Amino acid sequence: MLAAGAASLNNGELMSRERVLIVEDEENERSGLAELVSAWGYEANTAADGQDGYEKITAWSPSIVITDLKMPRMGGMELLERIASDSQTIAVIVVTAQGTIDSAVQAMRIGAYDYISKPIDTSRLRTILQNASALLGTRTELEITRRKLRDTGSLGSLVGPSKKMQEIFRLIELVAPSTASVLITGASGTGKELVARTIHELSPRRPKPFVAINCAAIPETLIESEIFGHEKGAFTGALERRTGCFELAEGGTLLLDEIGEMPVATQAKLLRVLEDRKLRRLGSKVETSVDVRVLAATNKVPEEAVARGELRNDLYYRLNVFNIHMPALREHREDVPDLVHALLTEMSSKHGRRVATVSEAVLNAFKNYTWPGNVRELRNTLERAVIVCEGPVIETKHLPPGFGHAPTRPSLDDADSIRVGVGTTVGEAERLLILKTLESTNNNKTRAAEILGISLKTLHNKLKEYGSSGPDANRGDREESEELKES
Repeated sequence: MLAAGAASLNNGELMSRERVLIVEDEENERSGLAELVSAWGYEANTAADGQDGYEKITAWSPSIVITDLKMPRMGGMELLERIASDSQTIAVIVVTAQGTIDSAVQAMRIGAYDYISKPIDTSRLRTILQNASALLGTRTELEITRRKLRDTGSLGSLVGPSKKMQEIFRLIELVAPSTASVLITGASGTGKELVARTIHELSPRRPKPFVAINCAAIPETLIESEIFGHEKGAFTGALERRTGCFELAEGGTLLLDEIGEMPVATQAKLLRVLEDRKLRRLGSKVETSVDVRVLAATNKVPEEAVARGELRNDLYYRLNVFNIHMPALREHREDVPDLVHALLTEMSSKHGRRVATVSEAVLNAFKNYTWPGNVRELRNTLERAVIVCEGPVIETKHLPPGFGHAPTRPSLDDADSIRVGVGTTVGEAERLLILKTLESTNNNKTRAAEILGISLKTLHNKLKEYGSSGPDANRGDREESEELKES
């Protein structure tokens, strides 16, 4: 059934001549959709079930397929699987019944371009068709990008000829053209936001905004307002209407960084928006439709976060349609020379320097270092070196004092070890480990959080619980605001 409002559309406006096949067993639905799609300027054809649809795909070669899921002889999921196995470049839009989001998520994993629930919101369907048409128009550009990837070992701002990075590039290429949600995992500093930006840049949403929000850096009292927006007077201090991140990203992509730090109550509201594509600003009685692709990132192990109750299982399932895991830099050190070259070019331009390369000694030091801060630490190290270097080559004297010699992780066989006696509680052992790690990093909380494998927000909460800002609290805290931005 089509939602009310179809008659209000400008049926005389021709949008495209893409071929659209409608696969639906209900005759009235089928003919109504065909008439509507034709009025929008598409060339429409119909099929009564999946088997009939598959035969017409072979004979008629549509570029877009709109298919119901439950049909006799062959259902929409089997039709989608056949299209995917044939490697046909067809954008498949799945029509689902209310309350069957799980089926939609499964369809997206198989390769569906997007889904829409019954009763069909005609304005949303029109937007999906327009986006799908834009996707079909970017095929040539994507092939050029693929050739660049094969020739240079780079994809957008991401660099790395190693097998690990090449596999990540392949996954980005695969998922970018769709509207599927992507969960990007990996330690802090591995480049999760770069992956999200590259997905956006390779998608039909590229001309629209890319908005990133760090859930760990926003107080719990403000996060709903930041994401969903609020009306004037919605709460004390709400002196004017505020547009949230979803509306700011309209038509584009929204990255929810450190999703595991989002309050559970806010996660429930986010899930509702993801499923209904509608939101309600705080203090508003009206729902607003949104067309936004949502990407999420976390430095936690998602399954463990779910087990601890930090991440809702249903939200994890909805976001994890597609997963891309970014490896630690120490796991693909063969990419260091290419990363150094790319970062030197960027930093030299940024600071107006003519630094061309690093010495062999510096490169060897970089290859042998474990990089607990990952690519972000490499970037910061090179930026400092570019600033202090007065010639074309970075030497070891331009690196931070003690670079490569300080232990990067607590160890039980060195002077930085902690000794825990029998009878010590788990909480006390944790406290000792956190404070000792802070001491070893000169109270650099971002570095300590990376070593401990926790978020910066979690570290701050722990220190607040202990009634401490860490050993020698004044040392390193002048960079605190910058740390919070980058975490």
